[in-house]
Amino acid sequence: MNYDFQFDAVYAAWPMLLEGTLRTIELSMAAMVIGLLIAIVCAWGKTSGIAPLRWAIDAYIEIIRNTPFLVQLFFFYFALPSLGVQWSATTAALVAMFVNLGAFSTEILRAGIESIPKGQVEAGLALNLKRYQVFMHVVLRPALKTIFPALSSQFILMMLTSSVVSAISADDLASVAANIQSDTFRSFEIYIVVTVIYFLLSLAFMGLFKLLWQRFLYYPEGR
Repeated sequence: MNYDFQFDAVYAAWPMLLEGTLRTIELSMAAMVIGLLIAIVCAWGKTSGIAPLRWAIDAYIEIIRNTPFLVQLFFFYFALPSLGVQWSATTAALVAMFVNLGAFSTEILRAGIESIPKGQVEAGLALNLKRYQVFMHVVLRPALKTIFPALSSQFILMMLTSSVVSAISADDLASVAANIQSDTFRSFEIYIVVTVIYFLLSLAFMGLFKLLWQRFLYYPEGR
């Protein structure tokens, strides 16, 4: 192999790579927070017993889960502006990310909620707690504890999937890497470094989720 490895171009572009990495982190964390809130609301709606609400949520979930993320991204960035909804590529990317994450997380959270024994819910109602209090304190926290590994894996998958938003030129790590590659033509050097960065981001998010687990969700079964 006569390839001449030249990482000087990568080193010279490290401020751009750092900015792209930070933007990827910002997009991912914002999508995780908003997506989780959407999942909580939708999971409550699916278990609330209100039929029209369940049907609307089911339609949302099925549409999102059975269409490609790239198509959803193009819908928010290219299709909606034709109806008068104007926003930047970054905003469209964020909306597509949390809409997608919310749908997948809803099903994960619903499975956790349905694993809670009905007697536990009835005990909460017997203590004169309001239904939303029962949901928040008796159902949601144990459910999150049960499905936290699956939920955190879904969050990390969305962080990695965020590289797709470079297709609409959103300012993320993958988009920055493409710009550097087009300027330097050092494809191998750029993308091996970007691969390492995404790998380290995955490890960092795994560490963060472990800390959140220990701080908020880890407690003895008898408590």
